[in-house]
Formats: sequence, structure tokens, C-alpha cells
Amino acid sequence: MSTDSGHTFQVDLRGLVDLLSHHLYSSPKVYLRELMQNAVDAITARRLLDPAAPARITIRTGVDGGIRVEDSGVGLTEADVHTFLATIGRSSKRAADGGLDVSAARQDFIGQFGIGLLACFVVADEITVVSRSARDAGAPAVEWRGRSDGTYRIKTLPAGSVPQPGTTVTLVPRADGSEWLEPGRVLRLARHFGSLLRYDVEVVDKFGDVAKVNDTPAVWDRPYGSPLARRQALAGYAKAVFDFTPLDTIDLDIPLVGLKGVAFVLPTPVHPTKHSGHRVHLKGMLLSDQAQELVPDWAFFVSCVVDTTGLRPTASREALYEDETLAAVRDAIGERIREWLVGLAASDLALLRRFLDVHHLAVKALARYDDRLLALLLPWLPFETTDGNVSLDEFARAHPVVLVTQSVEEFRQVAPIAAAAGLGVVNGGYVYDRELVLRLPEIRPGTTVADLDPETVSAHLDTVDPAAELAAAAFLARARAVCDKFDTDVALRAFQPVGVPAMLVDNREARHERRRAELSADADELWAGILGSLGSTAPRAQLIVNHLNPLIRKIADIGDAALSETAIEALYGQALLLSRRPLRPADHALLNKSFIGLLEFAAHAATPGPGAGRPNGGSGGSGDNPGAGGGAGNTGTDTWGDV
Repeated sequence: MSTDSGHTFQVDLRGLVDLLSHHLYSSPKVYLRELMQNAVDAITARRLLDPAAPARITIRTGVDGGIRVEDSGVGLTEADVHTFLATIGRSSKRAADGGLDVSAARQDFIGQFGIGLLACFVVADEITVVSRSARDAGAPAVEWRGRSDGTYRIKTLPAGSVPQPGTTVTLVPRADGSEWLEPGRVLRLARHFGSLLRYDVEVVDKFGDVAKVNDTPAVWDRPYGSPLARRQALAGYAKAVFDFTPLDTIDLDIPLVGLKGVAFVLPTPVHPTKHSGHRVHLKGMLLSDQAQELVPDWAFFVSCVVDTTGLRPTASREALYEDETLAAVRDAIGERIREWLVGLAASDLALLRRFLDVHHLAVKALARYDDRLLALLLPWLPFETTDGNVSLDEFARAHPVVLVTQSVEEFRQVAPIAAAAGLGVVNGGYVYDRELVLRLPEIRPGTTVADLDPETVSAHLDTVDPAAELAAAAFLARARAVCDKFDTDVALRAFQPVGVPAMLVDNREARHERRRAELSADADELWAGILGSLGSTAPRAQLIVNHLNPLIRKIADIGDAALSETAIEALYGQALLLSRRPLRPADHALLNKSFIGLLEFAAHAATPGPGAGRPNGGSGGSGDNPGAGGGAGNTGTDTWGDV
């Protein structure tokens, strides 16, 4: 016969402490924050009863190897001790039904979850709490002594043994936790967590020396004699907290959630994916110094320090709870940063230029989604162009028709030639750049922006006189035969600068086809068939040879077929390097082969004796003309000597 009876969950305190230390809290150091937080909340509760009540928190170090935290707060009765200290998850800041008391906990208290004292067991084997209640003047003082094995004792203290309301918490360290209770570390932790607490906090060592913990009011709330003095004070604070001197400071003030603070503009560039850590204080207590969720992702060029009363912490009180309020605060901070940028453009162009020099990538990311900021800052943003790194405003004044490439590789191919031809080309291969340049006509009416392909540039090159092209027919035929192995055609044109002997151009379709062919060659039979079916008849790459270049004319006159082919391979390799496209293993092999080949021809040409013009002792021409090899070798030596 079974009975339906109720049972109470049993809690393994050691297991719970291990869970807290390894999964809830990031470090044992939070024990001191929890003690300070409980003291602050106790004083806040007493001030609700008596606004004139004293407000003091004293942390004494060197007490039997541990520490003692004393506060002048509301204190506890024996019933309170049973209810709040011996029941995990029960908080004095909760409502009667167990829910959060929004009117108090959310607005006046820091802690809400009823697990703060457990954090002390991460560093202590024994916790002693002595408290006298301010709510019930007749209630005696009580002592609660809890151990990490889950046991505790409570006893009532004699009348008069605790003269004033308040609470004292004493920690006896664990063997592996004593380092966290050392006097020097306790002082550093107290200042780390409590620098902005509204009540005075002091650390007293065993010799009676007193060190003040908090430094209030906050640096942004203090009066200053001038704006310059305020900027200097804020810059000094940033140096002390973040170890950098900010480019500028942005005041943050969101009354709806009681948030005030400063955003410091970083003086050096950071990668957009590396978000700065922000220091968030909750009612003066440091919540986190790595709160990345406080600002929008695009604002990675600022580090913030704020104090707030209206944002919710997570259970560990080491991060902000993600809710609609936090989302609204994030948007408000983003709007404030936008306003700062707008103000720079209107009143401080020198600072704006310094900012853009450092953080242009961040502004480009923001301008994509903010039409107002786009109209304001796009003309000032620097871009890589055929005129160098200049602003779009300056570039558009010089080039009413702005051509933009779709990749860095395309820009590298055409930049020298386009610059010599007077074409204005912007490198659109970097993140955000092409998208922003295409919107330039919205900001500067009358400016034309168009996509540029290498074929567009090659179409603007001068054609060569038919007689000159006919004279170079043999050289072009040999060059086409050599370059055919690289899926490349050869064309003869005349263009500036004269110092460029050849350039290699191809479009995106040609590159895709080349990549498909490479993958097909390395794939198994099945994938090779699939990739082969995707082949296209896209135009091949072109090696455009510059007829104006003296070296090209010398190479065209080389009679030695082997030397001519080696020179053409070297010419192709140089053009390949100038195009800045990624080199394949076959490309590396080609460059090495042509370089070694030219060295061999040069070495043999410099060696006297029969057959000096050819490597390996070969003849430079046919057997009927043994002197031809020497002539070809000399020609090759003279030609490449000019290089």
C-alpha cells in the first residue's frame, strides 16, 4: 500500500558551492563584492526606515587570517536569520510571494537572488554573522555560524553585547582560499568593485591604518573650473582605468534608467570584430568591466564607463540581463555617439579628420545604415584611389566620373594604367567601400559612379600602327604560344606609363573559370565531371604588351627561340606579380623557371668561346650559321641589362 506524502529537497552545499565557483561566478574574487553589496543593501534598507541613519562600511583585514565586514545597516532578527541566511535562494529584497519586489529591489537594492552569501564559501570554510535589527529595537542580537559542510548554528547574544544595529560578517579562509583574503588583495578588490559606491567604505588593516575605497562623486559628476579642466580630468581617468589617453570623450546620460557615464574614443584602430569591454556599475557597485552588450556592435571605437540604477543584472551579477530595457539603452547610446560625430563635422573638422584617420572603417560600417551620417561624413571618408588615399569629396572634384572596381585585385591591375590615362578609379574591394562609393551621387548630384572592369581600361588603350604590329607578328605568335599554356591571350597596345612593359588583365568570369579548372584537375572522376559541366566560354585573361616600352621592342627582336620564350615567360611572370593576384604553385614554378633561365643565358653570354650565347653549350642558331647564337646571346644580354 503506497501513500502520497510530500518531501523536501535536500541540498548538498559543497556541491552547490562547487557549482557556483566553476559555473556561476568567473572568479573567487566576487566574494568581496557580494559582502559589500549585502552591506550596501542593508544600509539602503535602514535609510528607508530612517533617512538620518548612519551609513558606514568597514572591512577589517588580518582578523585570524581572514576578514571582517561591518555595516550600519538594517540588521537581522533571529527569525530573519532562519529565513534569509539558512534558506538558499531566499532574499530579503524579495516580495512576500517570492517574486522580486520591484518597488524596492529593482530601484534601491543591488542584490535580488538570495545566493550572495554562498559566494563566500568559495574562499571560506566558516562564515560568522553577528547582527542586530533596526526594525525591532527590542530584539536581541543574534549570531549565525555556518560551515561549508551545510551545517549552521544560531545563538542569541546577551543584551548590550552589540550596542548599535548593523551586521558584522567574519570569514575564516579555506586552505586554498587564503590568498584571496590577503590584506593587499582585499584592498585592491574593494577599490575595484566599490570605487563608485554611494556610502563610505574603508579598509582597516591589523595596525589600524585606514584606506578609503570609494572615490565619489564620479569623475563625470564633479564640478570643474572650465571645460578644459573637465576634459583633462576625464582623460586622466581613462588613462588610469583603460591605460590610454582618449581621442575624445562623449558624455552619456539616460535618465530613464538612471544611467550616467562617459564613452572614451579609442586613440588607436581596432578590428571591428574585437569589441571593447565596458565598465558597468550598478548603483555604484562594479557589475562588469567586460560588458560588450552595452553599446551597438558598430561602436567598437569607444570604451565606456557608466553607472546605472535601472538595468538588471544576471544571477551572477557579472553581466547585464538582455531585455527590452537594455536594447533601448543600447540604441540610446548609439544615438548619442551619432550626435557626437555630427557635432564634429559641424564644429571641429580637425578632430574629425584625426578620428577618421584612425576609425574610418567603423564610420563606414555605420554610414551604411544611417543616411544622415552618410550624407554628413561620406565626403570626408578616405578611400584608396588612383590619386592615392584621399577623401571622396576631393576625388570627386577632380573626377566627375568615378570608376569603382569590384575587387582589390582588379584595382591593382588597372591602377597604374588608369592613373596615366587620367581615369579616376576607386578601389572598391575593401569591406563597405564599393557600397558606399556607389551612393556618392546621392550626396554630390552631378557625380557619375560606374563599375570598372579591366576590359574597360584595355579598351581605352591606344592601338598600334598596323605596320608595327605586322613587324612584331613573329614575336606575338611566339608569345601567344607561350601564354596559351596559361589560358592567356596576348595583345599589342601602346599605353602609359612607358616603364610598364606589360600588364595582365582578366575579369571575374575568367578568374572563376580558372578556379573551376583547377578544382576539376584535383577532383575525383565524379566531381571532375560535375565541375566540367559548369565550364563556361568566358573571355580568357589577356597579357597586354606595351609597344612603347623599349624592352618590349628589344625582346621582339630576339632571334633565339629559347631565349625569346624564356623572356616571354619572365614578362608574363612580372605582369602576374604586378596584378597582385594570389599565386598558384604553377605560377611560383614559372617565376622560378624564367628567372633561372635568364641567369643561365646571362652567364653563358658572359663566357667567351664557341656557343657562349646558349646555355648547356648549345648553338644560338642553325648549323649553317654558327655565329647566330652569339648574336642572340648578346642581344639578350643587352636587352635584360637594360632592365
